[in-house]
Amino acid sequence: MPDNLHATPSLDEVRQQIQDTLELQRAAYLAQPNPSFAERKADLLKLRAFVIDHREALVEAINADYGHRSRHESLFAEIFSVIDGVSHTLKHLKCWMKPQKRGIDLKNFFGASNRLIPQPLGVVGAIIPWNFPIWTAFNGLICTFAAGNRSMVKMSENSRHVAALLIEKIPAYFPRDKLAFFDETGGVGMEFSKLKFDHIIFTGSGQTGRSVMAAASTNLCPVTLELGGKAPAILCDDFPLRTAAGRMLFAKYFNAGQVCVTIDHLFVPQAKVDEFTAVAKEIIGERYASIDSPDYTSIIDARAFARVVGALEQARDMGATLVQLVPGKPWDEVTRKIAPHIVLNAPPDCQLRTREIFGPVLPIIGYSSLDEVVKAINSAPRPLAMYPFSNDRKTVDYLIEHVMSGGVCVNDAVLHAAQHDMPFGGVGESGMGHYHGYEGFVTFSKMRPVFHQAPFSAIKFMWPPYGKFATKYLDFITK
Repeated sequence: MPDNLHATPSLDEVRQQIQDTLELQRAAYLAQPNPSFAERKADLLKLRAFVIDHREALVEAINADYGHRSRHESLFAEIFSVIDGVSHTLKHLKCWMKPQKRGIDLKNFFGASNRLIPQPLGVVGAIIPWNFPIWTAFNGLICTFAAGNRSMVKMSENSRHVAALLIEKIPAYFPRDKLAFFDETGGVGMEFSKLKFDHIIFTGSGQTGRSVMAAASTNLCPVTLELGGKAPAILCDDFPLRTAAGRMLFAKYFNAGQVCVTIDHLFVPQAKVDEFTAVAKEIIGERYASIDSPDYTSIIDARAFARVVGALEQARDMGATLVQLVPGKPWDEVTRKIAPHIVLNAPPDCQLRTREIFGPVLPIIGYSSLDEVVKAINSAPRPLAMYPFSNDRKTVDYLIEHVMSGGVCVNDAVLHAAQHDMPFGGVGESGMGHYHGYEGFVTFSKMRPVFHQAPFSAIKFMWPPYGKFATKYLDFITK
C-alpha cells in the first residue's frame, strides 16, 4: 500500500494545489482544444490498462477501506465495468465524434447548411463516492475522455487507500495536465466545488449535492448530480415469486445494500408476504452461511453501521418484525457486518421508511391494489430507479406511465445502470443530468450548432428600408 496514505496537507496547501492543477489543465486545453480520435482512443486504452495492471492492488485497497469487501463484488462491479465501458466506447466513439447534419428551413434553401459539432468543454471536475470508487470515477472518466476533456477527480474521505493508490500510480499513465486525483482530508470537497470548472459531476447524497450545486452556481458551472433515494420494487401478482426473490435479493444484498440504485423497499401482494419472506430466508441462507462469509461485505464505517443498526432497532421498538435471513448474530460491531434482514410492518414514520436505507435491510410493504402502490410511491420524492416485476405488458406500462423515476428495470433490479448504451441519471431529488455511453459523451461535450450561409442570402431581401417585397414576404410567411 502506498506510504502517503497518512500524509495530511493543510487545507490551504490543498486549495493551492487544486487551483494550480486547474490552471495547468486549462492551459493544456487551450493549447489543444480538440483532441483527435487517435488521442482519445489512447486515453481510453490507458484507463483500461491502469485497472488491468493494478487489478489486485485496487481490489485490496477497496477491501482495506471497507474493512472487508467481497473480492468478487469488487472484480465484477469495479474492474469489469471499466473494461467493458471502454470497449463499448471505443466501438462507437468515431461515430459519436462526427458532425451531425441538420435540416435547413425551406425559406433559406439557397445552399445554406447546418451542422452540429461535438467539441470538448475543457476541464471536468468529478466528486466521487466511496461505495464504488473505481466504477464511478473511471466510468465518468470514460465519458470525459471520450469527449476530449481533461479531468480532476476528488475521492471520498472513506476511500483513503484507493485515493492513495490512484495518486501514486496514475502519473505513470497520465500527466497532471490531463488527469489528477485528490484525497479528501477535510474540507477539500467544498473547495473543489468552488473551482471554475467547465462541468462538475457529483455522485453522493442529496444533502451534499445541494451544497455542491450551490457552490458551482457562483461560477455558473453546469453540474450533473447523481444522487439516490428510496427506489421501490413492485412484485406483481402474476410474476413467479421465487424467480423475483432470487433476482431482487441478489441486487439488494450486493455490497451489503450500499448501492444507490439498489431496492430500498419492496411492495408485495398482501397474501404473498409470508411466502416471500420464507423463500427469501431459504435463498439467502444458501448464499451466505453467516455474516462471516467472505462473500458478504462490511458496512463502510462505524457511523454508517450505527445508523443502520439504529434504524433496525427503532423499527423493532415501534412494533415492526425483524426477520434475520442468516443464522448467527444479527450484527457485529467489530467487523461492521449486519446480517441481511427483512422488516415487516415497519411504521410509515420510522427511519427505514422515511430515509434511504443504504444497508442490507429490506422493508416489505403489503398491498391490495396497484393504485395503492402508485399513490404511495408518488407521495415521496422521485426515486433514482423503479423495479416492476410483471409479465403483463399492460401492468408494466401502467406503472411506467404513472410513476416517474430516474430509470426503470423490468423483472430485475440494478442492471439498467450497467447498460452502456443507455443513459444513467436521476430526476428531481434523485439527481439531474445523464452520463454513460453516448449521453455521457454529449454531457461532456458542447454540441455546438454551426450555420453556414449560402453565397446568396435570402435574408438580403429583408434589409431596411423595408419595401413592398419585404411586406409581401412577411405577409406570406406569417399567415
